[in-house]
Parts: sequence; C-alpha cells; structure tokens
Amino acid sequence: MFCLVDGNNFYVSCERVFNPSFHNKPVVVLSNNDGCVVSRSNEAKAIGIKMGQPYFKCKQVLTYHNAIVCSSNYTLYADISTRIVDILKTFTPDVEVYSIDESFLYFSGNMKAITQLGLSIKQSIFKKTGIPVGVGFGKSKTLAKIANHMAKKITTGVVNIHDYDENKVLKTISSNQLWGVGNGFSTRLRQKNIHNALQIKKTTLKLLKACCHVHGERLKLELMGISAIPLKLTPDPNKSILSSKSFGKKINNIDQLKGALAQNIARAAEKL
Repeated sequence: MFCLVDGNNFYVSCERVFNPSFHNKPVVVLSNNDGCVVSRSNEAKAIGIKMGQPYFKCKQVLTYHNAIVCSSNYTLYADISTRIVDILKTFTPDVEVYSIDESFLYFSGNMKAITQLGLSIKQSIFKKTGIPVGVGFGKSKTLAKIANHMAKKITTGVVNIHDYDENKVLKTISSNQLWGVGNGFSTRLRQKNIHNALQIKKTTLKLLKACCHVHGERLKLELMGISAIPLKLTPDPNKSILSSKSFGKKINNIDQLKGALAQNIARAAEKL
C-alpha cells in the first residue's frame, strides 16, 4: 500500500507554529520579493484569494479582511519539512520525499489496520511539529494522491480509497485533476471523449497508448490499483545549482551588487 502525506497549506501552517495568533484568520505567504501568493489558509481561500495570484491584485481584498501577509521564509519551511520526513521514517524506511510538503511511503504486510496507522502518522507529526497533514492510502501512487485529496475534506484527515466505491470516486475526478496530467495530455484525452478518471480506467490500453503513449498506459494501470510508478528512495542528483534573488528595485551602488553576488556564490557553494 502506498501512502501520501501532505502538509495542509504548508507554508501558512509553518508560520502558525511560531505565531499562534495567526490561527482562524486569513493568512497568505508570498513568494520572493513578495510577488505572488504561494500559500493560503482556508480562511484566505474562502475570501477568494487564488494560488499564484500577484500580491498587488489582491492586496485590497486582503487589507479589507484584515488578513495577515507573510514574506516567505524558506529556511524555516525546509527545516520543518526535514523534521517531518524524519518522523515518517520511524514508521517505514521506504519514504520518497516528493516535494517540500509531500512524501510518499510504502507499507507491506497486514493492511487491516491501515486507517489507524494513518491516524498515528498524522497525530505524531502534529504532536512533534504542530503541522496538520492529510494522509491518503492507495494501491498505487495515483490512488494515494486521490485519497489524500479526499482526506483534506473530512474531519479525520485520513482516507484509504479502497474503503470507498472506487469507481464512484473516480467518476467525480476530471482527467485534468489527475496527478501528472497536463493540458496537452488532457486535451488528447478529451479528443477521444475521455473526460474523467473512471473513463481512463475503463479505456483500452491500446487506445490510451495510441493517444498518450506510455504515460496513458501507466495512468490506466495506476487507476486500476496496479503500481506503475515505483517509489524513488533516492532523489535524482541536481543537474545544476541556482542561488538567485532579485533586488526588487534598481541598484546603483556597486558595493551592494558585489555583496549580493558574494552572498549568492556562498549559498551555491553550500548547496554544492
């Protein structure tokens, strides 16, 4: 069984750990130089703030609702992410860090108490870090991803998709909502009159392979509960290293420019 653990509104949750007064208020975290919204609390979503929205376009709405606006603190977020991964590894050594706020886990053996295991993971992370997470289980990574999405809508925050009528669930998921399906992929599927996950599951491998090549074939298998995307226990090595931060204003002082360059070189060297 695969498991996906995903931090709820992760950057906002990290800010709330150190600022408890942020709870139950609309909170957003902005990208570098306060350009765009990169994380929103549920309260911020409720007042219509969109992911990736430029700050200057929503500033008036945020001010009207007395929202809390935070500049990003990626060092803090990375530190809390590392602590969460360390906790996950106490449950199983088979952990793939997919992103700063998402990790896939793999469990084998007796799966009867899988929901209780999910609750233990969720409670342990919250107790040790203060971060709320959603936990989704499925026989493939794609199904675990769907289960995790469902988990965020229920009180317990833990869902094993196989406890539900899978076909009914898949019928409610449009093809472009599926993990790994981009615009090009979903357009080709629509041209074949395939609009949701259940239709993909029931479509022949031959047709999917013809319109979407190996990606379509793999997606069908995943939706059938046959794992076609293995766990990556070691991340691919970086092909490049980038340390860059724009000033946000014109710089006319050569010493400021030299200082910024030196700082970025030092950061890049640390990453190396």
